[in-house]
Amino acid sequence: MTDQGAPGPAPSPAGQAEPGGVRIMAQFIRDLSFENPRAPESLRASGAQPQIELGVEMAARTRPDELHEVDLKLTASAKNNDEPIFTVELLYGGLFQITGVPAESLEPVLLIECPRFLFPFARRIMADLTTEGGFPPFMLDPIDFAAVYAARRAQMESPPVGQA
Repeated sequence: MTDQGAPGPAPSPAGQAEPGGVRIMAQFIRDLSFENPRAPESLRASGAQPQIELGVEMAARTRPDELHEVDLKLTASAKNNDEPIFTVELLYGGLFQITGVPAESLEPVLLIECPRFLFPFARRIMADLTTEGGFPPFMLDPIDFAAVYAARRAQMESPPVGQA
């Protein structure tokens, strides 16, 4: 049996626009931090479920070479009775080539679709890191990047408190 891979896109007739596409050129860890300030005491099972705070941020920029850098920042802090258990921060990046997307649609593609591509890899890194830190794997639930993007846009468009 031979591996022929997926068929490539059909050539487009002259004069027709290429269909839009997102291609991942590279993925990388830009910054990674894991803190376990109370080890080894924090590794003992306490029976109480820790309180977890999760932060999600996305950022993107277009490079001079027409490629786009997208960063997905995930932070998680676990506490038990206000005592820190662990803190993990991951800044995971990707380099994307985006074609056939109108300028007015580029921002949602960069801040919704590109993070969707990066998330499974960032999720695995977070799980592996907490495991290496002596804890059960911290498995992030899927993130609705469209909702995060919409909330961010709404926050940017709303006037500051006290101003109308």
